[in-house]
Amino acid sequence: MKPATLAPDRLLPAHSVPPPWPGRQVRLDGTVTYVRETPATAPDAEPALYVHGLGGSAQNWTDLAGLLADRLDGHAIDLPGFGRSEPGPRYTVPFFAERVIRWIEHSGRGPVHLFGNSLGGAISVRVAALRPELVRTLTLVSPALPFLDFRRSLQGRMLPLLAIPRAERLAAWRLAQLAPEVMAQQVMEACVADLSRICDQRRQEALEEIRVRYEAEHYAAAYVRTFRGLVGSFLRSYLPGSGSLWRMAGSIPAPTLVVGGRRDRLVDVRVAPQTARVIPDSRLLMLDGVGHVAQLEVPRLVARAVLGLLTETGEVRQQADLAG
Repeated sequence: MKPATLAPDRLLPAHSVPPPWPGRQVRLDGTVTYVRETPATAPDAEPALYVHGLGGSAQNWTDLAGLLADRLDGHAIDLPGFGRSEPGPRYTVPFFAERVIRWIEHSGRGPVHLFGNSLGGAISVRVAALRPELVRTLTLVSPALPFLDFRRSLQGRMLPLLAIPRAERLAAWRLAQLAPEVMAQQVMEACVADLSRICDQRRQEALEEIRVRYEAEHYAAAYVRTFRGLVGSFLRSYLPGSGSLWRMAGSIPAPTLVVGGRRDRLVDVRVAPQTARVIPDSRLLMLDGVGHVAQLEVPRLVARAVLGLLTETGEVRQQADLAG
């Protein structure tokens, strides 16, 4: 593990607030996956894939994907049951990882620069470990890798819900009791340390995303079952066997950037440094005063760290080509 390198801010585009990138529906293995595309602004841009967290969507990557469009030709998918994708048959980390693998294969764009936030980070770790030939570099933002002290997460309050029969119905009922505006505010407060960093346009887009959830009858079940699947993956990681996410992380060969916020309220703040220690070729960026979704809260800082990673790995590839 070593500290992340920050590229100069002048290498990034001027400050702007782009609208969500255009999206389309793709039928994959019998169900619809929704994908947003951030067109590259340079001819030699390389393919990238962005994977959101629990309860999120492809829109969580709007700013970061735009800032990196000069280097990366981006796709951001909605996981099954979230955003505008149809529900899936299962809601486990292995199932989501297989869907990401299938998307990379279906799109024919591999190997990709793979990005994952929170749940998307756990999924991306599994993809990078099981199918290393599909991953050029790996960037993990507050990855939801296993930790057992749920007092360090606001999600710990949900654990009793998992023991209740038909918990999905209770979650749907609770969702119906809250106005979309209240839910959007609660989600933002849980994920972001400094709300002044989120502009009015992003707040309005977050509210529209919440309204999409209210219209999707499957959303509450998808959320609860995914949370149950994530907790199950945490527990399995501390048992013998090949399914441990920590053991998988230790086998990843891809150059990796790990970003964590010191005011993360959803994932134990010790997880990001531990992830960087476990992954062999890793760089760590810990951000003071930043919460769970650094790519939303401080996208330019995250983009500078990604550019640092891309520059370093590009130079290594160049040297290898010259030596060959």
